Amino acid sequence: MNSLKELQALVHEKYGIAPEEIDPHESMRDKGFDSLALAEFLFEIEDRLGVSLPEPDPQMDTLAQLAGLVDRARSGAAVS
Repeated sequence: MNSLKELQALVHEKYGIAPEEIDPHESMRDKGFDSLALAEFLFEIEDRLGVSLPEPDPQMDTLAQLAGLVDRARSGAAVS
């Protein structure tokens, strides 16, 4: 399962950043997300996608990393 497209659509909806403007492997901080915005985005992901995410690694800040976390949560795999 790949949640990347869903997360790109959510970023577009919430923050007005077009999916093609987001490199999934680039730091979201480079697009203006600070740690508070990232935390709020994680809550939005949980609400919208119906998953429960663990506290992410503080170094996790790319959309690709977040998509991997969501995919693992959806598959029921242990996430850390």
